[in-house]
Amino acid sequence: MSEAALRDEIARLAKSLFDRGYSVGSAANISVRLDDGYLITPTNSCLGFLDPERISRLDRDGNHVGGDKPSKEVFLHRAFYETRAEAGAVVHLHSTYATALSCLADTDPEDCVPPLTPYVVMRVGRVPLVRYFRPGDARGGDLIRALDGRHAAVLLANHGPVVSGKDLTSAVYAAEELEETAKLLVILRGQPVRMLDAAQVAELKATFG
Repeated sequence: MSEAALRDEIARLAKSLFDRGYSVGSAANISVRLDDGYLITPTNSCLGFLDPERISRLDRDGNHVGGDKPSKEVFLHRAFYETRAEAGAVVHLHSTYATALSCLADTDPEDCVPPLTPYVVMRVGRVPLVRYFRPGDARGGDLIRALDGRHAAVLLANHGPVVSGKDLTSAVYAAEELEETAKLLVILRGQPVRMLDAAQVAELKATFG
């Protein structure tokens, strides 16, 4: 896909997320890996009203080389690209239920989103909690790098999800799946819940990777 087409696709999918309430105001950011750098949504931009031509362009070293000033959360995206060779896109949302999980004191920091449905296993995998840091603090990228690329997604404590995928569509779908599973987990709190067992999870991983 050409860079121009990718810019249009970022704007199209970002508007879809915004229109359905996955982001509000100027929250959230999306990036895509290029052969010679990255595209990322600009700082203080609204996912519902992106101008494709103004989407920020960075070179391989993260230097701003085109478009508007990039999101202050660019270090979160670069940490995934630097540790996961298969990552072609990254989506960071402040979606309601995933963010709620990131705020709950009893969320398991090693496995924030347990295997409630097959699709969260297939599209997202195990999701660790990254300890709190202020938005825009580059140490957040260091904490993600410390995971050594073992996870396609994380929850930022008291902040929200960051999800990578092999391409833009995959990353968006995975972010949506994480949010919907988080919604189920919050709705079902206090109820007896049947999770997928280890054998069922292993079968999904063996079948779908």
